[in-house]
Amino acid sequence: MSQKVTGVIAREKNAPVELVTIVVPDPGPGEAVVDVDTCGVCHTDLHYVQGGIGDDYPYLLGHEATGTVTAVGEGVEHVAVGDTVILNWRAVCGECRACKKGEPKYCFDTHNAAQKMTLEDGTELEPALGIGAFAEKTLVHAGQCTKVEGAESTEKKAAVGLLGCGIMAGIGAAINTGEVKRGESVAVIGCGGVGVAAVAGAKLAGATTIIAVDIDGQKLAKAEQLGATVTVNSKEQDAVEAIREATDGFGADVVIDAVGRPETYEQAFYARDLAGRVVLVGVPTPEMKLELPLLDVFGRGGALKSSWYGDCLPERDFPMLVDQYRLGRLPLDEFVTETVSLDQLNEAFETMKAGTVLRSVVTL
Repeated sequence: MSQKVTGVIAREKNAPVELVTIVVPDPGPGEAVVDVDTCGVCHTDLHYVQGGIGDDYPYLLGHEATGTVTAVGEGVEHVAVGDTVILNWRAVCGECRACKKGEPKYCFDTHNAAQKMTLEDGTELEPALGIGAFAEKTLVHAGQCTKVEGAESTEKKAAVGLLGCGIMAGIGAAINTGEVKRGESVAVIGCGGVGVAAVAGAKLAGATTIIAVDIDGQKLAKAEQLGATVTVNSKEQDAVEAIREATDGFGADVVIDAVGRPETYEQAFYARDLAGRVVLVGVPTPEMKLELPLLDVFGRGGALKSSWYGDCLPERDFPMLVDQYRLGRLPLDEFVTETVSLDQLNEAFETMKAGTVLRSVVTL
């Protein structure tokens, strides 16, 4: 039978989020109910609140989550009741043209739960990124559950749960999309949560020169803590010149734009070595336009790539990165600035806007 639990919704655009009772149905075929343990407060959740993603209100917010599977529907075999899981928003279908070409990271028909969670009056909720984990329980497609080992405590779950979105995007931008190799040089423009995750990913991949660029000294200090060997305050220095100076005048092998603005993309384009790789992981807004001389695009060679969710495959990447965390090679704890409760989400969004945290994490 369905269960009533507490969750956080955005009822309308730019309104304060609300703590309400939601109804979670029993799992149907291919679905799972998960008791949520932790959930990171991501910028994407704020975009939902602000109307930047759509207008299918009310939204059940939250998606960077860990939890424990408490019920599974018919046909579910790869997770079982009692499993600790990280939730993901890329449950690949295996049938679309991308999957059939061997590129499931670009799956065009990812799975979500078929049933909807609702308010007590029957109003259907739209779960953020198909997850909706700012709640005591959530209903997801079983493919959105990735089983992991080695995350027994709440503190460890809070850290590894961030792989569910932003931190995976940054690490994956370096390792998967940028294909950083041992001994290469990497520059990261923008050192918020995704950017510093890209720094950590570059270090994990074996880069020897890692240049962090931002206009905020505190963010640069965090990037240095997570592996940057050079920091550049672009309020005080020309970013392109500074990156070239740090790479013997050549430019970096890989430049990652974790901001997603035309200005920062142009910096990334000209700060790379000849035939270097540019990776865009910062998300632009619809009105942004980019203008570059086509001869420069041709003449520099290399690759211009976009990174979606760090080009990750959760079933492959989450367990591997949790192992790296467990072995002390990936300091995921450093991304958790504070833990909060469900009823503190409005305050957590304000802290996020102020730019004073990498991640607030809700613990339940």
